[in-house]
Amino acid sequence: MKMQSNNPLLLIKLLALHSLLALSTAQDFDFFYFVQQWPGSYCDTKQGCCYPSTGKPSSDFGIHGLWPNRNDGSYPSNCDSSNPFDASKISDLTSHMQTQWPTLACPSNNGLTFWGHEWDKHGTCSESVLNQHDYFATTLSLKNEINLLQALRTAGIQPNGQKYSLSSIKTAIQQASGYTPWVECNNDSSGNSQLYQIYLCVDSSASGFIECPVFPKGSCGSSIEFPSF
Repeated sequence: MKMQSNNPLLLIKLLALHSLLALSTAQDFDFFYFVQQWPGSYCDTKQGCCYPSTGKPSSDFGIHGLWPNRNDGSYPSNCDSSNPFDASKISDLTSHMQTQWPTLACPSNNGLTFWGHEWDKHGTCSESVLNQHDYFATTLSLKNEINLLQALRTAGIQPNGQKYSLSSIKTAIQQASGYTPWVECNNDSSGNSQLYQIYLCVDSSASGFIECPVFPKGSCGSSIEFPSF
């Protein structure tokens, strides 16, 4: 008796398994952290910084990354080694990324190492909703939606080395964006606590901002510096 090469039942099972795997991948995170960093607070630490090969970045918040995260505070990372960063896939975005997503790592470089790290560690975990090009394009678009520096300046908070209350910084961003931020601090070379990074949350489809389901661990003092750059 000749066996049929095509088994409908087997095909159905394989399709069901594929759907289940796709679903589990899609549900491996619940939201994104959209993280921007203040360059002055990166550069005035004991470690210091190096300007990218394109020159000193503008005095503005720069993108650090778009990071998939889970409601329990954990996060996936390095999810797909078979899909490494490929600069050719974002060639149309490079000029924007050099200004909006600049690297400050040493030695001075063109940013590809930084962007590659962000894709390999975080971007590969969002493949269920964003391919490599969309991951970077979406992140650039999110930055354009909320101008953090303008929000702070409107509230009288300037990058001039003075101290400002943490609550006033959060309030300024919340009033401008409609969402509660999380502020990360670091220490300058003299050990003073300063505004380093600002986190806002984005829904799991990367289509818009949401209130953060959970904030990262860590804390700032009640009064922190906002250094110049």
